[in-house]
Parts: sequence; structure tokens; C-alpha cells
Amino acid sequence: MSVIEDFKQLLTIKRYSPRTIETYTNALRQFLTFFHPKSPETIDVKEIEAFISEQVTRNGISASYQKQLVGAIKFLYNEVYRRNLSLNYLYPDRSSFKIPVVLTKDEVKAILDATENLKHRAMLSGLYSGGLRLSEIVNLKIKDIDSKRMIISVRNAKGNKDREVMLSEKFLLLLREYYVAYKPQHWLFEGQNRGQYSPRSVQLVFKAALQKSGVKKKASVHTLRHSFATHLLENGTDIRFIQSFLGHRSIRTTQIYTHITNANKANIKSPLDGL
Repeated sequence: MSVIEDFKQLLTIKRYSPRTIETYTNALRQFLTFFHPKSPETIDVKEIEAFISEQVTRNGISASYQKQLVGAIKFLYNEVYRRNLSLNYLYPDRSSFKIPVVLTKDEVKAILDATENLKHRAMLSGLYSGGLRLSEIVNLKIKDIDSKRMIISVRNAKGNKDREVMLSEKFLLLLREYYVAYKPQHWLFEGQNRGQYSPRSVQLVFKAALQKSGVKKKASVHTLRHSFATHLLENGTDIRFIQSFLGHRSIRTTQIYTHITNANKANIKSPLDGL
């Protein structure tokens, strides 16, 4: 088999998500093309470092894409070739990540209220109510909803991990209404011919709702997840619980939301001003 076939096969065996497999494979192709015709087994750490530097300085890649490139290269050498290279220093510093766009609670409500289709409203409500990723909402199955324990089981999420998130009472009521109307059989949200709902379709649903709501922020489906975390933090939820809900491996990833709430402190008035 080719390097790419070996790479994809091992990613599959280790149960990486289809989206991650596609992302890492595309990143690996870019890496191999850069060094072609040199064999990847002969490339050393300094050459890898030079490659990343080239992508950052000349091609202007984002911090997020840099993270994907390094992740793919690490997997190639540490998992496929078993070379155990130390490449963590090539990841972008956390400070290089931009503070995400966050919606206010009123803006979230406006977007949900603008969604007339019951299935669409249920999907967007689920994304916000549990802080779910796009891939996670389309991968939900009926059995993942536990109304007795009031939890949603998120399986094979990013990083290949399972986790549990809260099941909102409002979301549960909406799901019951949706279930009666649509009668899903396997996937919680089914597309055509009862197949899995496509991520692209969810993105289009959100885009239409955003436009209809009148909210002017440059938001995406993932903005609902950012808003979920920020609103929990503003409500006084311990950041460790938020880390668990979001499925973050490191607390440092979750701490970006503290910068958002700190920015909102400028709008807080002294109690003296209310006298």
C-alpha cells in the first residue's frame, strides 16, 4: 500500500472520525507534495520545521490549519513509522488563536425563533443546548437521548472520545414534538431516504435562520457552541464542568472563553451607579 493508504487505514483502525481522516489526509498530501520526490521516511525534524515555517510565513496559513498540519505529520511519524518524534513545539501558541464570535442570549433566541421548520429548529436548539459540534449533531442516534437521566451521549467525538452533556428540558419537549411529526428510525435527525442528515444541510439551515433573524454578526453553526460555553461561564458555571461538556482535552482550550467574559466586564456597572 502507499503511504497515504497506510495512513488512512491506521486512522480508521484508531477510530478517528471521517472528517478528521479527510482533514489529516489532505494535510499529508500537501506535506508529501512539498518534499516530492523525497521519501517521507528520510525527512528529519529540521526539514519538518522548515516546512511549517514556510506555510506560516509564505502561505499565511491560519493557526487552526497549522494545528491540523502538525497533527497529521505527528500521526505519520509517530503512529505509521513509529519514530516517536517530538513535534509538539510546532503547534501554534494558544495566544495566536482569535477570540471567537459569540452571540448574546437574545440573538440566539432570535435565530431559533426565525426557524419555522420543526426539524430545523430542533437541530439548532440541540447544537446550542448541549454545546455540540456540527459533526456531533448529525451523528446523534435516537438511543443517545436519555430522558430519564436527562443526558445526551456524544459518541466518537473529536479526539475519538465519548462524553455526556446535559439534556435541556426545553430541547426534550421540542424533540418529543419533532419525534411525533417525523418518526425518525435510526438517526435522530434524518435526511433523504432516512439517511444521515448532511453537515452541509445544517450549515444552510443556520445561514437561512441567521439572515431571517436580522442578527448581523458573522456567525456560523460553531458559533452556537461558543455561545453555549460563554453563557454557562457568565452564569457562574465552573470552568471544569464546561471543559467536560465541550470535550476539551486541555483546560487551556476552554479558558479562551474567560477572555470573552472578561471583555464583557466593561459593560458591568458599579452598584453605586444604581443608587
